[in-house]
Amino acid sequence: MTHRWLIAAVAVGLGVLGACGESAKAPQVLRVGFVPAEDAAQVMQNAQPVVELLRKQLAMEIQPFVATDYTGVVEALRANKLDVAFLTPASYVLAKNETDVKVVLKSERKGIPAYYAAIITRADSGIKTLEDLRGKTFAFGDSLSTTGHVFPRKMLKAHGIDPARDFKQVLYSGGHDATVLAVLNGKVDAGATYANTPDSQDTAWMRYLKNPDDVKKILAIAFSEPIPADNLVINGSLDERLAKRIENVFVELSRDPQGKKMLRELYQIDGFVSATDKDYDSVRQAFIDAGIPLKEALQKKRP
Repeated sequence: MTHRWLIAAVAVGLGVLGACGESAKAPQVLRVGFVPAEDAAQVMQNAQPVVELLRKQLAMEIQPFVATDYTGVVEALRANKLDVAFLTPASYVLAKNETDVKVVLKSERKGIPAYYAAIITRADSGIKTLEDLRGKTFAFGDSLSTTGHVFPRKMLKAHGIDPARDFKQVLYSGGHDATVLAVLNGKVDAGATYANTPDSQDTAWMRYLKNPDDVKKILAIAFSEPIPADNLVINGSLDERLAKRIENVFVELSRDPQGKKMLRELYQIDGFVSATDKDYDSVRQAFIDAGIPLKEALQKKRP
């Protein structure tokens, strides 16, 4: 099954489900959205154990949806075509600005409900600081990615660096895996991705580069402040009892070794803890500090 065919098939399924079930409080089919932190087909594959668990625990059909970019999940929530969604911090802020969603859980890694943006280069590039990036080529991830764009742009701006003015070329890779490979293979001089710790011990490049020698070729020259972690949101129109059952399933999943393994495969997370909208105020401020207006950020991604 090809990546394009898979996404198209899921999108068609969502359209049919949306047409027949949008007004229902307790749907017969639960529509679950996943952001494409890496290749969308790979995310769909990694999500299957979680989908099967939900199907068993809730005794209902589960319809998974992986968009081709981060905006796709936000748009699906806005169009009331998703009941539950995994979102990045920036995607959540945008979704909350656009529609009625409630954040209920945020992920944690090694007991910490936060992660970091990292700016990376090849260890042999001669680039040691952010100031060394002037005149270089650079890869962001998705333009709505928290660690692949919003916080890195904030970091650069704090150092007086304007990507449009100071970089030789700017690319948007679309995903963390693509950014890491672009840096490793010399397609760009540097790029922005995520790290679960600010010490290069648990990072995107360690996840996507299977050869230890390749991992050693990547150097992180800067890490962001801690960022409130990615999260699980519920559509505000969903039946409250069902919403609570869904929340409990993921809390219990966080306590089970096999559940932790599923979540680790999906998004490199270990579990979930309670979350509130206020937790993401620092992400809203990051949009401002990075010079990215919320409304414009989403409008630019719409066709």
